[in-house]
Amino acid sequence: MTTSVLSSLKVTARPKLESKPPVIGKRMKLIEKLEQQQEMATCMIERRPFEAYREKMIKDPETGERKKERRQITVRPWYYDSDGHFYLEVKVNNKPIEFDTGKPAIDVGEASKIPETIATVIEAVEKGELDTYLLAPAKSTKKPANEKQPAKPKS
Repeated sequence: MTTSVLSSLKVTARPKLESKPPVIGKRMKLIEKLEQQQEMATCMIERRPFEAYREKMIKDPETGERKKERRQITVRPWYYDSDGHFYLEVKVNNKPIEFDTGKPAIDVGEASKIPETIATVIEAVEKGELDTYLLAPAKSTKKPANEKQPAKPKS
């Protein structure tokens, strides 16, 4: 009597797959941006050009085929210089996080400490210390369309 190859495998019921919480994706996105800022700061310190690329799907006009193309993007630094003293702002939804009321900047000191400060922020993001800022809804500056304007007094 021959044994089948499949009989040597351990068969089990399919486990229930649970989706990851949305904060995990937001953490990963912020870490990716922080790593980009870290690379940009390192390039600034070493006095070499910084180039960032993004993959974009484009449609070939001749064949109609969709393909990926690497395009160079412009990245603005989250750190800035004030009289030779550097500061860093961590941004979520393109707005700086206020770690304390009215205090969005991290005092870095000299330029050589920027990558090390960003590494500390990345570690904080990995541990979930910035989750409250990541999960906060984006504040809209637009007025709702259905809001009525107050009536103007007649003169």
